[in-house]
Amino acid sequence: MRDVLFIPFNNEESVVIASDNSGAIGLKAADAVKVPYDMVSYYSFRVAVMECMAAGAEPFAVTLQNFCGEEAWQALIVGVRKGLAELERDGISITGSTESNFSLNQSAIGITVLGKTRENMCEPMYSEQTRLAVIGVPLVGNELVEREEEAAPLSLFKQICALPDVIAMPVGSKGILFELNGLFSNKVFAAHEIDTNLDLLKSSGPSTCFIVAYPVEKKDEVMAIAGRYFYELRG
Repeated sequence: MRDVLFIPFNNEESVVIASDNSGAIGLKAADAVKVPYDMVSYYSFRVAVMECMAAGAEPFAVTLQNFCGEEAWQALIVGVRKGLAELERDGISITGSTESNFSLNQSAIGITVLGKTRENMCEPMYSEQTRLAVIGVPLVGNELVEREEEAAPLSLFKQICALPDVIAMPVGSKGILFELNGLFSNKVFAAHEIDTNLDLLKSSGPSTCFIVAYPVEKKDEVMAIAGRYFYELRG
C-alpha cells in the first residue's frame, strides 16, 4: 500500500523507513531544472517524511546522500531543517555523506526518513460512507517553481494525519489515480468514474498534493482544515 519498510523493533514498536531521490534538479550547468539546493532537499524530504507519516510513524532521524558537491551540503541541510520546522520536529538528528572523490555533471541527492510506530497498518476498506479528496495540486519541475503556493504545506499534512478515522496518502510521480488504486483493498477506480477539477494522471512530483479518505461525517472538518487546498473527488 505504501512505499515504506516496516521493521519490527520490539514487542510494541516497528521502525518505518521511507526514502526519496532527486536527480538533474539543482544548480549544475547540465541540470534540467535550476533551483537552489535548499529547495531541492526540502521537496525531497517532503516525499520521504510524508510517506513515513502516512504509515502512522513519528519521524526520529534523517539521512542525506549528497552527489551535488561539498559546497552544496549546508544548503541541503537548510532545506531538510525547513521541513522539520514545519512539522515542529526541529530536534531530529540528520546525518549523511557527500561524494567528494568525483564530480557529477548533474545534481543528485537521496533522502531517507526513519520513524517509529506502534500501529499495525492494514489496507483500509472502501464503503458507501467513504469520501475522497485531494489536498493541494499536482505540480512537477519548473511548474512547481512558478506555482509553489498551490502545493499543500507540510504542516497541513500533519494536521490531516492527526485526525481520527482519516487516511492520508501522498501523491507521487505516477499521479492521483495510481495512488488511489493502491489505497483500498476492495476498490479499483477508473478515471471516468471520478469527477474532479484535477488531472488524475498528472505527476505530483515531490508530493505537492495528497489524497485524503474520510467518513462522510468528517467532511466539514476536513474542508475547514484544508481550506483553499481542498479538491473533492466525486464518484
